[in-house]
Amino acid sequence: MKGTELFVKALQKEGVDYLFGYPGGYAIDIFDELYKQDSIQMILPRHEQGLIHAADGYARATGRVGVCLVTSGPGATNLVTGIATANYDSVPLVCFTGQVPTNLIGNDAFQEVDIVGITRSICKYAVTVRRREDLGRIIKEAFYIANTGKKGPVVVDLPKDIMLEEGDSLYPKQVSIRGYKPSQGVHIGQIKKATDLLKKAERPLFLMGGGVTISRGQAEAKKLAEHTGIPVITTIMGRGSLPTDHELYFGNVGMHGCYAANKAISDCDLLFSIGTRFNDRITGKLGEFAPNAKIIHVDIDTASISRNIQVDIPIVADARDAMEAILKNMPEGEHKEWVARLKEWDQKHPIDMPDGEGINPQKIIREMNRQFEEAIVVTDVGQHQMWVTQYLEMTEKKQLLTSGGLGTMGYGLPAALGAQLGYPDTPVICVAGDGGVQMTIQEMAMAAAYELPVILCIFNNSYLGMVRQWQQLFYDKRYSSTCTRRRKSCEGKCKGPGTQCPPYAPDFMKLAEGYGAKGMRIEREEDISRAFAFARENRQGPTVLEFIIQSDELVLPMVQGGQPLSNMILEC
Repeated sequence: MKGTELFVKALQKEGVDYLFGYPGGYAIDIFDELYKQDSIQMILPRHEQGLIHAADGYARATGRVGVCLVTSGPGATNLVTGIATANYDSVPLVCFTGQVPTNLIGNDAFQEVDIVGITRSICKYAVTVRRREDLGRIIKEAFYIANTGKKGPVVVDLPKDIMLEEGDSLYPKQVSIRGYKPSQGVHIGQIKKATDLLKKAERPLFLMGGGVTISRGQAEAKKLAEHTGIPVITTIMGRGSLPTDHELYFGNVGMHGCYAANKAISDCDLLFSIGTRFNDRITGKLGEFAPNAKIIHVDIDTASISRNIQVDIPIVADARDAMEAILKNMPEGEHKEWVARLKEWDQKHPIDMPDGEGINPQKIIREMNRQFEEAIVVTDVGQHQMWVTQYLEMTEKKQLLTSGGLGTMGYGLPAALGAQLGYPDTPVICVAGDGGVQMTIQEMAMAAAYELPVILCIFNNSYLGMVRQWQQLFYDKRYSSTCTRRRKSCEGKCKGPGTQCPPYAPDFMKLAEGYGAKGMRIEREEDISRAFAFARENRQGPTVLEFIIQSDELVLPMVQGGQPLSNMILEC
């Protein structure tokens, strides 16, 4: 059996239904072999970066491994941003890259790059297959490594001669990798230490991160909160761990977290963190993070514990397994006075926008909440991302997918297409800014080609909004390189939007038409409802909704980088 044949057999054995691929010279033999079968559907994007973000969105939405196949050289290097994105957010991907024949490796051959060397620091594992007899084992190991322990991307480099060489047809049923033994189960001794602290705490607080949603532990999170009576806050990646209308849920924490959540961190006497690595956007000034609290930290990755924040009780375990163990060892409880204090803070400073004329992000997302009881909502990166994480109502029927760790502009649209492939009958909504969406806008062609009814909502404020917000608040309104309407004809320094600004380019409605999509531009509040109804009716392909919002809309509250969470900017 040729290596190409074993490759296809391996993917079939792993249950791969979609392969996100882009052909090229050193992968052409693999694509030729894939042409001969029909159990794996090939998905052709318009750029390799769109390809890997689509595989990422598919993996996040379904919980399965996303699989990519590209050629060598530029095909492989175009995956780099997507690999890093998946690595930061613990997304299981297996990325296959074509490579020059083994006798040419290291000779600067045409389209040769050391993709293993390039990606080693941004993926879970990277390897070049050097011998035909190792091919089946390496592919099996790749899927195992990607989808166990702290999940993440794996890169497998496939030299052309290895793939054409004949060899054994066996594909392993299981693997055993010396030095890689993912943590399984929960250390009951650490659980008992944690529950002892929980019983004594007067102001305990659960901080739930992306590990809860990755482990599909939302039901356990809800049971744990209700069983103990302890309030819950989340990171952006953890939003949805508890329904947002739950009486014990008090919003997101961090740079753009709500007042009650950030205040609770500062005032709690026990912080029980589940599935978050305490990055700088969550902690603010490290020395003043949870200053009065003992800290319990559950994480599947040993290296993430006490790396940024020193903790008192570490628990290395899968988030869902840990919550199940705590439920078995923790008596029922309640913390009425503490919960009442958080409710008071929340009522005093709610997440809210001034209800002026025209449309604003809160009005748009409020209508989205009303019309879509069930949906997968995917964001790009920027102000719109923060607004979605502030205003989107999350229930058991909704998923939120976003690039949290790397903050990758251009992620949203292709990831939404991958999610739609995974759940063809579920509404998928992508919310993007006018800047980020243009980084991968070519994937509208992919959406049209596969008749994917993704609803693309573009929040157009004519700026790279998040950077512009920092320039307004901390750089004396020096709007350097953030106006997306600026032309060569503009005179002087940009002082903000004015009546003489040139028209916006591109015209997103004409662009949608060019890709065979439907589109609608919305500038009045009374048209928001009609726009979503218009998009819901179109199930034959993508719909573009362009919402024209004010350039000076801000994401508030805000904590300036390096400041404590208690130092929040609430209004401007």
